Amino acid sequence: MSADAPRDPAAHAEAQRKIVNRLRRARGQLDAVITAVESGGQCRDVVTQLAAVSSALDRAGFAIVSSALRDCLADPDAQAEDGLTPDEIEKLFLMLA
Repeated sequence: MSADAPRDPAAHAEAQRKIVNRLRRARGQLDAVITAVESGGQCRDVVTQLAAVSSALDRAGFAIVSSALRDCLADPDAQAEDGLTPDEIEKLFLMLA
């Protein structure tokens, strides 16, 4: 994709669908952690599930920033109007790192 071409709406919708799926998966994993804690689950199992939740949320966050970066490269003026400059995207990325 060239920097001057608008982003494909179908690709944007697909990226958004994948992000939502990741977040739903993380929610399910978090529900499992809560259930394990409430029922006195083994520490190792709880921590393993909690690590999975953390990883799923990190991946969703990186996917969101990646999508914003693609949008910014495709149409920098529109992104600047929305208040999402390359510097702001960098700050968001660093918040996740």
